[in-house]
Amino acid sequence: MISPVLVLLVSFLCHSVTAGRTCPKPQEVPFSTVIPLKMSYEVGEQIVYICKPGYVSRGGMRRFTCPLTGMWPINTLKCQPRVCPFAGILENGAVHYTTFEYPNSVNFTCNKGFYLNGSASAKCMDDGRWSHPLPVCSPITCPPPSIPNFATLKLYTSLVENISFYQETAILDCLPHYAMFGNDTIRCTEHGNWTELPECREVRCPFPTRPDNGFVNYPASHALFYKDKATYGCHETYVLDGPEVVECEKFGTWSASPTCKASCKIPVKKATVLYKGEKVNIQDKFKNGILHGEIISFFCKDKERKCSYTEDAQCINGNFEIPNCFKEHSSWAFWKTDAADKQPC
Repeated sequence: MISPVLVLLVSFLCHSVTAGRTCPKPQEVPFSTVIPLKMSYEVGEQIVYICKPGYVSRGGMRRFTCPLTGMWPINTLKCQPRVCPFAGILENGAVHYTTFEYPNSVNFTCNKGFYLNGSASAKCMDDGRWSHPLPVCSPITCPPPSIPNFATLKLYTSLVENISFYQETAILDCLPHYAMFGNDTIRCTEHGNWTELPECREVRCPFPTRPDNGFVNYPASHALFYKDKATYGCHETYVLDGPEVVECEKFGTWSASPTCKASCKIPVKKATVLYKGEKVNIQDKFKNGILHGEIISFFCKDKERKCSYTEDAQCINGNFEIPNCFKEHSSWAFWKTDAADKQPC
């Protein structure tokens, strides 16, 4: 039988050991809270670690009791962020992210030609779910194109009736007598509208003037309009300088103003010349002169080297200059050798 004196002695000793012993404020664990949280605890008091919303406990203990030693046990508890499920694959777009952990977000973008139907981002919430569902990248479409005044739709194709998709085109044309100012091809843009429409304006040109020594033909009408044509010609011995057919252009002017140029008389009675690569007698080939723009080559003598060379002469609207080096032989000087018969230099 234990003596009452011994019991009192043990109780006294235990009280002496625990007297003044307390546990300090517990260590912090990231992303957790301590209940209850105090600056000190009596021996035997309990605390519980609770992970904050969005975090879950991994390893270690969550409940502790202040021991007789007054020192908390080593805590290996970790509160780690929740992980949301795979965000998904965005067709015709992209998902941009770093991690799928709370509280990170993912961002969504669509490829060119598509627009985002839904939220542009989603956040991983504390319950491990996404704040918004995966959006959809829908194709950009344009309504049927408007047709400007005095214009027609020349070419327009679409995959779906009355709907055009991004980058699809339409080609416009103006009615007769109207000129287009702007691009005839319009395009469905990434904003769901068409590029700028052109403008069709009526264009008139003045009646063309008859050239000197020539004529001009054009439609018998009270006015001449865009794309109307006029045809030019010249009288005999005159050459047309410019195109035979001209057209009324979009700014109300003709594409060209042809003129008639006079032929040239050659002031040489007898000579052998080069014409289009062949030797010809000037008195036979050009007895009626040479047309404007034509070129003949005269033979000249190099007396020192005893050879010949050629120099060109061209008819320019009735003017023709003989090269200085050319010397016409007198019909009496039959013994002299013509420059055309000498060895080329």
